[in-house]
Amino acid sequence: MTMTTITHHLTDDLLMAYAAGTLPEAFSLVIATHVSLCDDCRARLSGFEALGGSVLECAGVAEMSEASLHAVLARISGTAPAKAPEPAARPKGVFPAPLQDYVRGDLDAVRWRPVGMGVRQAILQTEKGATVRLLHIPAGAAVPDHGHRGTELTLVLKGAFRDEEGRYARGDIEIADEATEHTPIAEPGEDCICLAATDAPLRFRGLMPRLAQPFLRI
Repeated sequence: MTMTTITHHLTDDLLMAYAAGTLPEAFSLVIATHVSLCDDCRARLSGFEALGGSVLECAGVAEMSEASLHAVLARISGTAPAKAPEPAARPKGVFPAPLQDYVRGDLDAVRWRPVGMGVRQAILQTEKGATVRLLHIPAGAAVPDHGHRGTELTLVLKGAFRDEEGRYARGDIEIADEATEHTPIAEPGEDCICLAATDAPLRFRGLMPRLAQPFLRI
């Protein structure tokens, strides 16, 4: 696969929240997938993780009850020893390693469902608090114009799309919020595959998308 220059990156706030482990699982998956593709964001994330480690080292010692040690030992004895992490390697195919772990494979392992106008989706199983899905947008097709009731992170994995905010290609991530109103359109010549996470339903303008919204969980 040809290399693509990434021009749209994560904010410091999102990277810090990811490093602190305070984001919903759906958002964490999108960020982990982007970071696996983006040298810039990976370096910035390492800095925030190092800073967090320094803060913990400087933190005071908390007093523990006598029962705390027994509780920890009991939990350790009931779990299998953790495997040593293997060296990171970029897998072949469209999906980076963090996403392949969720899909249990690459693009050919996805079970798509139609959502209208040629667009397909596959919702991935994550904890409550946010939803994450794969989107397949045919070349030249548009997603219905919509706004947002919360935050949406959209990472391009294949192809590219354009909207009112700019052009997004493989590795680029778009961060949309309640002020964003847009109509993403896949560029001609290649279907666009995206990974998108939302923490609130979208706000569609058209009647048909609004009627279908409860059934499509978007």
